[in-house]
Amino acid sequence: MVGSSLPLSATIRRLAAIVVLAALPGCGIAYHPIDDEGRPQVSFVPDGPPEAIILALHGFNDNRHAFDEFAGFAVARGYRVEAFDQQGFGANRNRGLWPGNAALAADLSRRASELRTLWPETPLYVLAESMGAAVATIAFADLDPALDPPIDGLIMTAPAVWGGAAFNPFYRAILMTAASLLPRYEVTGRGLDRRASDNDEALIALGRDPLVIKSTRLDAVAGLVQLMDEAVASAPALDLPVLVLMGERDEIIPPDITARFVERLDPEHCRAVLYPDGWHLLLRDLQRERVWQDIVVWLEGEDPAEAEPCGNVGESRLGNRIGGAAL
Repeated sequence: MVGSSLPLSATIRRLAAIVVLAALPGCGIAYHPIDDEGRPQVSFVPDGPPEAIILALHGFNDNRHAFDEFAGFAVARGYRVEAFDQQGFGANRNRGLWPGNAALAADLSRRASELRTLWPETPLYVLAESMGAAVATIAFADLDPALDPPIDGLIMTAPAVWGGAAFNPFYRAILMTAASLLPRYEVTGRGLDRRASDNDEALIALGRDPLVIKSTRLDAVAGLVQLMDEAVASAPALDLPVLVLMGERDEIIPPDITARFVERLDPEHCRAVLYPDGWHLLLRDLQRERVWQDIVVWLEGEDPAEAEPCGNVGESRLGNRIGGAAL
């Protein structure tokens, strides 16, 4: 999700004024995937052989350039960064149309497989922001233990995981009904007191970026909720090294919602960091270099200074700082 996307609870409160109906049996969301394998992409290449490859996956309504600034930092330290426009976003032919969970996860898996084939001896990591983290969770959960893992680790920043039991059932009924009846109706974030970052320059740049979607179809919002549902359900099946980075000031996905997701991850393989001054766009916040440095520390095999095990965050410093007792 980016600053131009509408926070979900506010979106659905607006929909209640448009559609005051109960959820209809058989309501569904139409998917609009595209068949071609070509995706608009960008590569950032170090001078010598890369220490590792980072495959970056953007958030809802964003595009491949979300990681440009971080990529400069990473390349200077010997990492190669690859990013592509996910289906339905950026410069793709189905821009603005929801492709479905399966298409999003398949694209990520295919690109990771291609990079693994091209660089078989080089570590491969996925860096996934917001919605990208939900896609990555689905793509890499429940892997066959008899096969080599497709990636060496997963880094999630501000994962979009407001799904499952955490999502208000009344809001869900309104959204799914509205999306079935008015799939092309578009919503925006105008007039809402929500910030995605404390970095005004980054927010202005998002507003001016022609590849960023500024108004969102209802069926795409509903598709995002279904994606988050599946990500939450898939979380316990993630069996690879994971680093989850969260902002305590996130106004898009509240930290307590993210903490519920973190509790479902295996503490043996997963570490989480909560930044007191972090917002939703952690990689673009004013304190972004701290986040970038923590990512590099983790890629080098160490835990960031403030990292804590995932799992039962309610009993940790992480849980105490976000009200873990209420989880």
